[in-house]
Amino acid sequence: MKVAFVITGLSTGGAETMLLKLLQHLDRRRFEPHVFSLTTEGEVGPRIADLRIPVRALGMRPGSPNPGPVLSLTRSLRRLAPDVVHTWMYHADFVGGLAARLAGSRNLAWGIHHSNLDRHLTKRSTSLVVKTCALLSSWMPAQILSCSTRARAVHAAAGYRADKIRVIPNGFDLERFRPDAEARTGIRAELGVPLETPLVGLIARYDPQKNHAGFIGAASLVRTQMPDAHFLLAGSEVDADNSALQESIRAHGLCASVHLLGRRDDVPRLMAALDVLASSSYGEAFPNVLGEAMACGVPCVVTDVGDSAEIVGDTGRVVQPGDVRGLADQIVDVLRLPLADRAALGSQARVRVQANYEIGQVAKLYEACYERLAAKSTRSNA
Repeated sequence: MKVAFVITGLSTGGAETMLLKLLQHLDRRRFEPHVFSLTTEGEVGPRIADLRIPVRALGMRPGSPNPGPVLSLTRSLRRLAPDVVHTWMYHADFVGGLAARLAGSRNLAWGIHHSNLDRHLTKRSTSLVVKTCALLSSWMPAQILSCSTRARAVHAAAGYRADKIRVIPNGFDLERFRPDAEARTGIRAELGVPLETPLVGLIARYDPQKNHAGFIGAASLVRTQMPDAHFLLAGSEVDADNSALQESIRAHGLCASVHLLGRRDDVPRLMAALDVLASSSYGEAFPNVLGEAMACGVPCVVTDVGDSAEIVGDTGRVVQPGDVRGLADQIVDVLRLPLADRAALGSQARVRVQANYEIGQVAKLYEACYERLAAKSTRSNA
């Protein structure tokens, strides 16, 4: 069965990473995937190509409407004649959905990977695409796949056809993300801090919705109660060249205790080195970093956005978005647990991921969806 995946872009991000994980675990004896990026191959495209999966970047430029790539994608889909087209993220849902329909494909699944449509935190162009997709949702897609329960509710309220939305959560590789005592030692040596140093992490690209400023504020409050705590931040643009982030760190007097590592390729190692993973976000759908940290046996302290509270369950702590003091207090609460109790909490977190979000099982949910779409089309043509 041929499945064409159309995604807005392939730079490093949660949705892009989840597509890579799905492709790594898709049953290649039954499914033949092809990937189209509306923009560039980014960092993830070559990794998909390494799986011997065709990847084509169409070169669309954000903010520059151009029918050329749409027509090119339409021609490619017509030649490929996929059994299913699965678009991934808003712009791909619209552009890829339009191209799929023009190419004659009715087996179209949209993908939703976002749950906060606050107009103050969402680009105007994205809001326009979301409104357009809501209007088209009754006609264009046969199925809408959401990565989170909260995202399903938010998009139904925004006008998406509710009865078409089905939730398939993100999944995690428990072999790649697992407890690692060496990582704890190695990362602390890299940072130049003692082995017993409490280490709190925020691993996310620099984006207003991730609320790095809120995390820095919470870190300052943590330090007033635990002066030996250090804070590890990693992700795209989370580095020494980020003047806004650097100014926030200086203003809070944290230059000696905050470590900006930028984009890293050893995220499993970073995760396994932490005592606590924090998420200070204003908006998420299904944050991958939570499942990754939990799979490494690391408790999480999160804001109640997207499905974060559901993901951590009783293995972590949850505060309201924007509650900087609450975030700090809960981080301290976890750090002050007896070592055995904190280790037990981390073990429970890993078991929760294994039971609910293991990538092999999640891939099977996607495979079943593609088979249903193809079978439905076959019956309608009979």
